[in-house]
Amino acid sequence: MTTRRAQTALTFTDEAFAEAMRASLDLVEERLLKAVDTEQPLLRQSGSHLIRAGGKRFRPMLTLACAHLGDPNRPNILEAAVALELTHLATLYHDDVMDEALVRRGAPSANARWDNSVAILTGDYLFSQAAQIMAELGTDAVRLQAATFARLVRGQINETMPRPEGIDAVEWHLEILSEKTGSLIATCAKFGAWFGGADEAVTAIAEEYGEVIGVAFQIADDIIDITSDASGKTPGTDLLEGVPTLPVLYALADDDPAGARLRELVAGPVPEEDLDEALALLRASKALDRAKETLRQYQARARALAASLPEGAARGALVDICDYMIERDA
Repeated sequence: MTTRRAQTALTFTDEAFAEAMRASLDLVEERLLKAVDTEQPLLRQSGSHLIRAGGKRFRPMLTLACAHLGDPNRPNILEAAVALELTHLATLYHDDVMDEALVRRGAPSANARWDNSVAILTGDYLFSQAAQIMAELGTDAVRLQAATFARLVRGQINETMPRPEGIDAVEWHLEILSEKTGSLIATCAKFGAWFGGADEAVTAIAEEYGEVIGVAFQIADDIIDITSDASGKTPGTDLLEGVPTLPVLYALADDDPAGARLRELVAGPVPEEDLDEALALLRASKALDRAKETLRQYQARARALAASLPEGAARGALVDICDYMIERDA
């Protein structure tokens, strides 16, 4: 079985560490494909669909990086990274059904290529494969994985429901990001440090770092959806779908009369014929500047957490990730 070389836009300043990470991520790719190498032909094809489409592999990369806070050669680290990425991939199949998405990672989504039933069942299968790996890692790992998944689902459900009265819209949104995105990334970081044998205090810092950087990761994506040009991610996808991202929430909270047209446009899904105008107004708005400032605040929090870890290649790598979060919103 031929496996592509693992790719990530993130680079590390320590070249020896970077090469070790590339080698480990190549192994993750092999294990991911092995996990879906079932005798059922449709399931094998649909299960490998998103794996072969690529992706940043940010979650297993973080697990592998945090393992260097202890001994990266200890057992179960690679298995934990694979199980967590399978969990993430499973959520993407389900998300695409919920969002009626047609494209994922530059390829037709599973629900578009086959149908919703195949996409849902494929996601379920990936969850089952992740659970089987977790079962080999011990009851504590299973318990944490279950708690993480409960947070992830709660965040996803809260995103689909009206915001409770009396709760600030931005606060509510950031809490949703912590649960639906930050929770799994926090567990990735914790599992790396934990299975690497780092002490309890270091593992707790790694977990908190993961949650903070996870929220930053999503905020950066929200900003990119507005600022990207035609050569990168197609801009305005969230606006067309009426997704209340952080820049949009800041725009809606602004009572400046000059922003009335922008508020009118982003109060719901933006009609395709108005997309260019909405993007232009958002790009020139204070709302986008406020979102970038919030991203910088999360980056600073994550950087401070990384700086409190023991000196070494892992700490340097976590700082590199913080810098990447700011650079990727350009």
